[in-house]
Amino acid sequence: MTHHLPLLSALIVLPLLGSGAALAAARRPGLCRGLTLGVALAELALVASLFCLGLKPQAGPTGTWLLAEDYPWIERLGSRLSLGLDGVSLMLILLTAFLIVLSVLISWRAITARVGSFHFFLLFMEASIMGVFLAADLFLFYLFWEIQLLPMFFLVGIWGHEKRVHVAVKFLLFTLGGSLVMLLALIGLYWLHGAQTGVYTFSLHELARTPVTGSVQVWLFAAFLLAFAIKIPVIPVHTWLPDTHTEAPTAGSVILAGLLLKTGAYALLRFAFPLFPEAARASVPLLLVLGVAGAFYAAWIALAQTDLKRLVAYSSIGHMGYIVIGVAIGNLLTMSGAMLQMVNHGLSTGALFILVGMLDERLNSRQLSDMGGLWGRMPAFSAFFLLFALSSLGLPGLNNFVGEMLILLGTFKARPVVGILGFAGLVFTVIYILRMVQDALFGEARKEQAVWDLTPREVVILGALAAAILFIGLHPGPVLKVLEPAVQGLLPQGTQVALLGW
Repeated sequence: MTHHLPLLSALIVLPLLGSGAALAAARRPGLCRGLTLGVALAELALVASLFCLGLKPQAGPTGTWLLAEDYPWIERLGSRLSLGLDGVSLMLILLTAFLIVLSVLISWRAITARVGSFHFFLLFMEASIMGVFLAADLFLFYLFWEIQLLPMFFLVGIWGHEKRVHVAVKFLLFTLGGSLVMLLALIGLYWLHGAQTGVYTFSLHELARTPVTGSVQVWLFAAFLLAFAIKIPVIPVHTWLPDTHTEAPTAGSVILAGLLLKTGAYALLRFAFPLFPEAARASVPLLLVLGVAGAFYAAWIALAQTDLKRLVAYSSIGHMGYIVIGVAIGNLLTMSGAMLQMVNHGLSTGALFILVGMLDERLNSRQLSDMGGLWGRMPAFSAFFLLFALSSLGLPGLNNFVGEMLILLGTFKARPVVGILGFAGLVFTVIYILRMVQDALFGEARKEQAVWDLTPREVVILGALAAAILFIGLHPGPVLKVLEPAVQGLLPQGTQVALLGW
């Protein structure tokens, strides 16, 4: 199972080396941008090459993976540099590499101050997110989980808008607080395993076989759940997200919505559920309530927003609510839909944040009251805006429809009431998305200001996103084929066979 080339390690090391090169070229902004783009494209090519290897799931000493690497690290603690790749992590690292390339491109003219530092943090962020999606050792996972907070803190705190420092500190306090609680639980699990087996290890494969029962399992699971719920985020620990999106630069919002939120949902599925299965089953009603409440609450609050970026931020919370529902129900339909929806959300919501950034550059405003009449003045921009808005509301033929239908059909089969509520939540989504489109694109122009349509660079960015959205919407089979074996491995024992015919 271990390939003769350390491809997984290279996915982390390459952007780390690139970040150093970007910082070294800080005095020459053009060279810095070019180097960063080259590294990001090389990373994307490396991820794409993994699809060409014909990898098959194989069992190994660290679990069942498509590809795995395991090296000695901190022997005294029982921690190893253990990396694993399955279908879920493969799709998420592909999304990561893709969105980082777009983040470099959208920042090409927008970032003019401290260019070297900005691109250093961008590539450093990519390396840490790759580590989260690939780590098969809990100490290594926690290290990457914490490291990814720092680049986002600086991206918002230095290149954000008026309230950037206050919001960056709020983001750090929320996420770091949850992470420290998880660290205590992780240490507790480590000592429990060592006391029972005499072997002290952070291996996910080994710790998942640790018999932790009763209230101890509940408390340990609650600590992990809190850390991951903050990052997803679910209500009521969501309040940091709209503020962070509002103040972040465009690239920061794309990475935050498209990638950082996914690390929370991924970690819930990869770590919390396998480590504490009984507590996870007991938490299903709570997760369903929070998921449904998040979908309705976010839609309701989005209707009241006058800042376009803040509206998209609340829509992000609603979409993540459906992912929580899919993970909580935990059958093949909902889990496949939830994993696909993580990719879909990164594409659709990331695209909307990019469009908001482009509009802000032209109007110097994100207020819906300053928009209107764009359809006649910016036809190419408006066409892309309409496409990505329709993707976000789940129009058949576009990507979100596939993921949401899998989640809701699987939910209706298992828990009809929750499924009905989920379908009802989509109605509210349609309302605020159509209101957004009407206010932004149509009617009379409310602000007389010269605007320009898309540049070639912007067409490339939006065209790449549109191609991905249409591909998944019209032909989701290849993506689901990659995800299905990994999803089956993550399902509770005894449910895999019964649902294979979907």
